[in-house]
Amino acid sequence: MPLLLGVFLIWYSYNKFTPQQLQEIKDHFRDAKYGFVVLSIIFGLLSNLSRAYRWNFMLAPLGYKPLFSNNLMAVYIAYLMNLFIPRSGEISRALVINKYEKVPFDKAFGTIISERVADSVILLVFIGVTLILQFPLISGYLQESLDLFKIYLLIGIAVPFVFLFFYYLKKSNSALSIKIKTFLAGLKEGILSIFKMEKKWAFIGHTLFIWLMYVCMFYVMIFALPETSRISLSAILTSFVVGSLAIVFTNGGFGSYPFFIAGVLLLFGVPETAGTAFGWLVWSSQTAMVIMLGGLSFLLLPVLNKIKS
Repeated sequence: MPLLLGVFLIWYSYNKFTPQQLQEIKDHFRDAKYGFVVLSIIFGLLSNLSRAYRWNFMLAPLGYKPLFSNNLMAVYIAYLMNLFIPRSGEISRALVINKYEKVPFDKAFGTIISERVADSVILLVFIGVTLILQFPLISGYLQESLDLFKIYLLIGIAVPFVFLFFYYLKKSNSALSIKIKTFLAGLKEGILSIFKMEKKWAFIGHTLFIWLMYVCMFYVMIFALPETSRISLSAILTSFVVGSLAIVFTNGGFGSYPFFIAGVLLLFGVPETAGTAFGWLVWSSQTAMVIMLGGLSFLLLPVLNKIKS
């Protein structure tokens, strides 16, 4: 479904453009300053290097210290898997580190969830600042772009099921419930590792660095096109936040990222053709890096670890 949604958004976006506007988009790609695209990719690479290094801060309290190279390749495989199956990256990342570093899956997965919580806190700060600065603009845009009623309905259906699930676990002693409880216990230990780590400040520093690189990755891209090179700080912050949220809608943001970015930039006076080209430049450059390095990681992981052993 997420992939189909991405395909639909691409069809919907380009179907409304006239032949002249489609030619304008092609011209934007042709005339883009690709030096800034390369710089953006470098910032993205630095963020992932930091993410791989940061992971050991949470694994150390559990008694594990994987090789940095294995951490990094696990991260890129996770991003690559997310392009095919949304949210599968966290699972594949834990499976990789379990296979090559013997870290129990549940504990590894718990540290990844803990990572996500830390990253979500930073994202919520960005969202909070953006809402304060641009609340009328963003709320109006989201109401036009999203079916909020369906979102509230899904939440209303999901919450009772969650409560019933945990009630079943509490009362049941079946083999299945025991396995689930054991898994959840390991998951909890992994999540709580964030409170047990010795290098808390280093972890916080890397978290801030990762998000600084995300911002730099996005910011330098505005200079790739003349139409976006002079947009305001509010436009940069708003489109960065909306783009970060758009990634969850489809496989790695396929289709949804350029669609939402173009919509936001249009609110700030950037022509839709330029906004669409900008969104695709940001998304495709980072995705190309993920495909290349994720594919290399798949190939090199067994080879390098065989040499090590």
